[in-house]
Amino acid sequence: MGYSQNSLFVFLLLVLVYGVSSTTFTVVNQCSYTVWPGLLSGAGTAPLPTTGFSLNPTETRVIQIPAAWSGRIWGRTLCTQDATTGKFTCVTGDCGSSAVECSGSGAAPPATLAEFTLNGAGGLDFYDVSLVDGYNIPMAIVPQGGGDASGVAGNCTITGCVAELNGPCPAQLKVATTTGTADGVGCKSACEAFGTPEYCCSGAFGTPDTCKPSEYSLFFKNACPRAYSYAYDDGTSTFTCAGADYLITFCPSPNPSVKSAKKEGVLEPEAVSYSSASPTLSTVFSVGVLAVGVWALQRV
Repeated sequence: MGYSQNSLFVFLLLVLVYGVSSTTFTVVNQCSYTVWPGLLSGAGTAPLPTTGFSLNPTETRVIQIPAAWSGRIWGRTLCTQDATTGKFTCVTGDCGSSAVECSGSGAAPPATLAEFTLNGAGGLDFYDVSLVDGYNIPMAIVPQGGGDASGVAGNCTITGCVAELNGPCPAQLKVATTTGTADGVGCKSACEAFGTPEYCCSGAFGTPDTCKPSEYSLFFKNACPRAYSYAYDDGTSTFTCAGADYLITFCPSPNPSVKSAKKEGVLEPEAVSYSSASPTLSTVFSVGVLAVGVWALQRV
């Protein structure tokens, strides 16, 4: 097989795996500490080029996502590698792979999750930020350059949980470090903390009619109104878009100069588009869009 045939074979293989078009995820760390994102593809969907990596403060990573992909992304924190065994572990969000790459393993709760189903029903992307498995880090999703099925970009809602909840987390849910610091490093869901059917929406409580918000899920919902707070929180927590790329940010924070220029709680339709002139310019503009979105999330 000649060089040109090899190139054609590789191209066709990429088309089969990623589809004719793909989505771009831009993952940004605005925390003051290193975050190790983990990525897990859903059953039957194409694997990603990476399943885990490190992001230093202010660092950005761009990932090409296959068409019709579904899965989740989360942040691992307080990670270390044993100097003797080489085993890699994290205090929160650990995927149990003993390595930076998660290689098909999901996050141990508590972990804030960004969940996606791309090119789903009606050609729409479905996405949410979920606290159903608890919380460990602030996180936001900003759609960029997309629209709903009718092409209205304004319906591509910014979502996330931008509040810091490890400190105010109820004592029954709080995850403390081995040093016993008061602030904690994570906040469990009531299901994880107590394991009972009424909190886990299982058994006799396995339907939307029987499983209702609890005082613990309301702690998450009141702090982050657009995030999933328990299993049947779909109505106010799942959002759709079409043909978009997505900016996923850890520790998003509002920019005062941006928020003062916007109407209270209102995002303009063009706020979910960005320049494609260069990767650097796109990232800078995206962070500006994120700042406006974070302010809107705080005012919900």
